[in-house]
Amino acid sequence: MVRRALLAAAAVALLAGCGSTAPAPAGEPGRGEDAVAGARKVDAVAALLPEDVRRAGVLKVGAAIGTPPSAYYPDPATKRAAGVDIDVTDAVAKVLGISVERQEASFESILPALGSGKFDLGTGNFGVTEARLKTIDFVTYIDDGQGFAVRKDDTSLQPVTDLTQLCGLTIGTGAGTTFETTLNAKKDVCAATGKKPYEVKVYSDSAAVLTSLQQGRVDTVMSTINGLRYQESRPASNTRFLGEFHRLDVGFAFKKGSPLTPAFQAAVNQLIQDGTYDRILRKWGVTASAIKESQISPPEHP
Repeated sequence: MVRRALLAAAAVALLAGCGSTAPAPAGEPGRGEDAVAGARKVDAVAALLPEDVRRAGVLKVGAAIGTPPSAYYPDPATKRAAGVDIDVTDAVAKVLGISVERQEASFESILPALGSGKFDLGTGNFGVTEARLKTIDFVTYIDDGQGFAVRKDDTSLQPVTDLTQLCGLTIGTGAGTTFETTLNAKKDVCAATGKKPYEVKVYSDSAAVLTSLQQGRVDTVMSTINGLRYQESRPASNTRFLGEFHRLDVGFAFKKGSPLTPAFQAAVNQLIQDGTYDRILRKWGVTASAIKESQISPPEHP
């Protein structure tokens, strides 16, 4: 029981950025660099914003924060968010000549809140799927996707290329995610092959997903490719990344038909052209997820 308690504490500390003021190890992603500093307002891009937004000069952003390297608190005491989502959003705002009013929200609550007008846009490593495209518009800024991880000492499961490999296992994942949707939609694959179905355990808190794996309450977890790679690189997590399962474009989320999308697309493309985008991805160690050009609501990756 003591070992389990220590593992749980390590999981929370890991996903919260450890909360330590000690110097970060050399080469640790995200530390000691302001990759957004060089971004500047571009009048031609800012002009694409609706007049009322230019006049107000601020947009409300609903942000899911808690999973590095997308968005998390390196020092929970200061509650200053960092990560890919944070840097890209802040850089886009500089190009557009506006500020962002960021409000932390649970991942599963953000997309529904866009329709009500609570937020102008949402961030949270939201993958572009056909189901979401029915009610949400996206402006893409990175290519991430779905993957699996197990405990480091678990050698029974190898890279997952087919969900039938998970039959009979318990899988942990986040609430309201593409992972939950994918797993629930494919639950019949095991019965179709005469195998015991897998069980899906859903958690609203990202730290709880990792803790459930470390404590043995689930056999594997399904999460973002970049998040699981980042997690594996932290010895305290004691996890092993099982590889990519399905790639997805990731983007800023807007209510369907939002007039903000052309300006955001142009701003992301400006960052790609001027080198800021590359600096951000290098800072966080996710250059393998770079896109060549931002798109508005592209179809889901096959």
